[in-house]
Amino acid sequence: MRALIPALALVASFALVGAASAERLTDQPLVDAAWLQQNLNNDSLVVLDVRDAVEKVNPYEQGHIPGAINAPYSAAGWRTEVQGVPGQLPPLENIEALIGSLGIDSDDHVVIVPAGKDSSEFGGATRIYWTFKTLGHDAVSILDGGYRGWEAAKGEVSTDPVKPEPVKFSAKVSEKYLATTADVEQALKSGVKLVDGRPAEQYQGKSKSPVVRAAGTIPGAINIEHSKLYDAQNASFANREKVEALVREAGFNLDDENITFCNTGHWASIPWFALSEVLGNKNTRMYDGSMAEWAADPARPIQQ
Repeated sequence: MRALIPALALVASFALVGAASAERLTDQPLVDAAWLQQNLNNDSLVVLDVRDAVEKVNPYEQGHIPGAINAPYSAAGWRTEVQGVPGQLPPLENIEALIGSLGIDSDDHVVIVPAGKDSSEFGGATRIYWTFKTLGHDAVSILDGGYRGWEAAKGEVSTDPVKPEPVKFSAKVSEKYLATTADVEQALKSGVKLVDGRPAEQYQGKSKSPVVRAAGTIPGAINIEHSKLYDAQNASFANREKVEALVREAGFNLDDENITFCNTGHWASIPWFALSEVLGNKNTRMYDGSMAEWAADPARPIQQ
């Protein structure tokens, strides 16, 4: 089957699969350690530990939230290369199989737990959150501060591994969260805001990722650096007031239609989460292919 993204022409057929329709335990995109502690024994809750190994040591094995399921961001299969573009949402059957293998079905509310180290690492959680939303599973939240926040709150720690019982997970792709290259091309004509979530040096074309053909950004894009949206010292994501301030500083309105991007759709998920979920601007989409896909065609314009 053709990869899920950016083949939006297949969305109609995917819709027949059946939507994930979990009843949310909370409407909050971010939950704190106290909320999670109160809800740990809820049968509808799945705690998803997405921390990556550090120097070949799996942090999950060293200690995790009781009952949490291990699915590392970089190793579990959350992203893959599609038609030469790295870091893309996998084909539908692959991502459905991954989520089902974790014991997650349409009745579960998922709380994603990163390490909470810094904005880039926290971006693994926002990217997986975006994945669930794109697959039509709205019952999802992120533990603010990640595992660091849990430890700071002196939450209980377990070393007992959890082996989930596989279930069938069925998705219904939602167009409102994702953008394709064609959408970005149309945005250039219509004036839809383009938000570059990369560091300023990459936005300005002074440096670039090795996966991107040429330095620079999409013409007219504005820069909201992902690092400004996470307080690494205190392990907390930006609140609504902070996001509003960054939007105004960037020069656009709080409800303007916009598309976030970066190099491969990782950092882009951080401003997407801030704008769409924290701020509540539902006119926000994320360009999964980002600069790796955009710059692959020399005919597409790049601004330095």
